[in-house]
Amino acid sequence: MSAAFFNKLADFRLARAVSAGTQPAEKVHPIVVDVMREVGIDLAQTKPQKLTQELAQGADALVTMGCGDECPYVPGLRRLDWPLPDPKGLPIEEVRSIRDEVRLRVSHLVEAEGLQL
Repeated sequence: MSAAFFNKLADFRLARAVSAGTQPAEKVHPIVVDVMREVGIDLAQTKPQKLTQELAQGADALVTMGCGDECPYVPGLRRLDWPLPDPKGLPIEEVRSIRDEVRLRVSHLVEAEGLQL
């Protein structure tokens, strides 16, 4: 969700987000696909990928969501941790609430970094 919102809100000439996880699923959870479609973002064809040291190395910042010790450490990489619940198995109302919190945090990040369209 966060990478999708970032890529929608940020000027692509200035920055792009890549989504990755420490234990990625085979596909984006169907309820996440549903709640993101509600706001005009289709994640149905998005393939989750593993967060590796190599992937993180090319980044300017790493936004984590409570992965703790499983997150790779990359010297010099700015890291923001947003301890948000995993939407897997939650009722749709809670997933919507998580989606809205993610969108708000991403919006603030994009604005604070001067990356908005």
